[in-house]
Amino acid sequence: MLLQGKRVLVTGVLTPSSLPFAAARQAQQDGADVVLTSFGRALRLTERTAARLSPKPAILELDVTRDDDFAELAGELKRREWQLDGIVHGVAFAPAEALGGAFLGTPWEAAAMALRISAYSLKQLVVALEPLIPAAGGSVVTLDFDASQAWPGYDWMGVSKAALESVVRYLAQYLGPRRIRVNAVSAGPVYTTSAKGIPGFSTFPEIFAKQAPLGWDARDSDPVGKATVALLSDYFPATTGEIVHVDGGYHAVGAARGSAAGDPAE
Repeated sequence: MLLQGKRVLVTGVLTPSSLPFAAARQAQQDGADVVLTSFGRALRLTERTAARLSPKPAILELDVTRDDDFAELAGELKRREWQLDGIVHGVAFAPAEALGGAFLGTPWEAAAMALRISAYSLKQLVVALEPLIPAAGGSVVTLDFDASQAWPGYDWMGVSKAALESVVRYLAQYLGPRRIRVNAVSAGPVYTTSAKGIPGFSTFPEIFAKQAPLGWDARDSDPVGKATVALLSDYFPATTGEIVHVDGGYHAVGAARGSAAGDPAE
């Protein structure tokens, strides 16, 4: 078991189709003790989904739009005397006015919300929890979607993912001396609740399935969960600041691009 004896915190678990759930499930199967975060109205969804995990993990409160929540989360983990060997950042959101072809007219408030939740929150999470990571080091993995292209309809979420990838590199630089590795898993489109809100998403799974060298099944989140666990494990001791693509190889070939892309991190 790759994560035997390790404790991993996973953010962003909403429904069983969400990629953070796939990461949490695979982490448990590989021996990890998993703890989740959620808040507000989403908490009921997280509670229901967490019941599918065995054992059902604890769920702690974290609203990434509230600065105080990060310190309170760290404090609660410390009170429980929980160290963290791994962190999975699976939080992402963009308001409707920041998606679907509205790029040029998106107000700053909507763009700022997308950037704060989807990119800046990774920095806040890691900084808050860094003291709980043992001296031997640990691993941070965030869930990403290809930010090297401008995807029609993805708009400010695409910009946020580009920012997220940059945050990964800077965290890798600053946390390397602490032996904390920071990487991203860039997933192909998966049928998640959030993906359904992206205009034109329904065309993408077919495009990926046809043009990815290994094919792509948008209903199978297991490859993403397995890649995440591999990066959390000790089998990548010298890998940091990396973007690992789990998309059937679609990113690597000269494939015709589609009309929209789903967010794999919700």
